[in-house]
Parts: sequence; C-alpha cells; structure tokens
Amino acid sequence: MSNYTLTLDNVEKIYGRRLVFKEVSAQFNCGSVYGIAGRNGSGKSTLSKIIAGIISPTSGSITHSLNGDKIIPDKLHNHLGFVSPYLVLYDEFSSEENLQHFAKIRGIHYDKERIDFLLNELGIYERRRDLLKEYSSGMKQRMKYVFALQHSPQLILLDEPTSNLDVSGKEKVFEIILKEAVENCVVIASNEEVDLALCEHIIKIEDYKTKGDLKLV
Repeated sequence: MSNYTLTLDNVEKIYGRRLVFKEVSAQFNCGSVYGIAGRNGSGKSTLSKIIAGIISPTSGSITHSLNGDKIIPDKLHNHLGFVSPYLVLYDEFSSEENLQHFAKIRGIHYDKERIDFLLNELGIYERRRDLLKEYSSGMKQRMKYVFALQHSPQLILLDEPTSNLDVSGKEKVFEIILKEAVENCVVIASNEEVDLALCEHIIKIEDYKTKGDLKLV
C-alpha cells in the first residue's frame, strides 16, 4: 500500500458573494474509498477541482504528501489520476495518440504494457487506433479511465464516475475502483447512490454551507 495522504484544512470557496462551502476539514488515506456528496450545483465539482489543483480555495489549505513528504503543486499530476466531465481529450487523435501525447506532456514513461492492459479492461482495446470523434459518449468515458490510470497514481479522483456508462461499463468501473482502493486513495464526487455506496466515508457538502467543524460520516 502506498503512503499517500490528502489533507483539507478549513477549506472555503466563495464566488462573488456566494458561499459554496466553508470550513471543510478532512484527511484521506490510502486503502479507502471516500465520497463527496451533494445535490447538483452544491459544490462537489468545485471541491474536486480544488483537490486536483485546478482552482484555488478562497481560504484554507490542501496538502498532498507521499511518505511524509509534501508534494509541490507542479508535481501533483505525477500522483493524481482524474476523471471528470470537464476533462477534455483530443477528438482528432486516436486513443493511443492521446495517451502518448499526454505522457509526453506529463514527462512520464509511456508504459505500453500497462496501457494495453487498461484498454482491454475497459473494453476499448480493439478501437485503440480509431479517432475519439468516432467514439460514443460511453466509450469516451471509459477512455478517461485509461488516461487517469496509465501512470499508476496514488490518488484517484473521480467526479461523476459513471457518467454516460451503460450497465456493463458501470460494473467495470466499480470493479476498478475497489481494486485501486486496496493500495491507493480513491475519492468519488457524486450524487448517485450507487456510486456513493462504494464509499466508507462521505463528506456531505450541504453540511458545510453554514456550519463548521463537521467530520466525515
């Protein structure tokens, strides 16, 4: 099991005059699946983006650490696997070309054996040389998992993890989540009960609108 820790310390986000959430404090460790729950527009994706370093909190801090050493923001992408509706891949590239391109950008080794394994696991290996614009929405969602997991990240952040997936796709994603959570830290942001059923601990965003000092449930 990897020794990865994510710590939220009194995290607050305000857009203009609108409070999204405040005083969110929690610690996430490897070996568990954590949930971020709330209705549409409650702030789940906002908190996910803050954790991923895409946007900054208004106040409070986010700390990522591995083996007790703090991970600097510029290196976070080496340890983070992210699946979300706003993750954009290139429609004019094939799956293989997308993965090669992003591996180069990230400065990571293109592990063909692992990528072939993931493409096969997600059921798109036979379509790996097709352009993404020819993929269905469900196939693109499966492709996002290959992208997120290709570098064996210690933190796996999934915003709306089963979006656009059929029954078999959801079952495969749930299988992957539980497998990854044995060694790594998995965080799911969703309002779907079937997704949240996988979580051992859940942050309920609605509890952080007006109240502070609340814990994982």
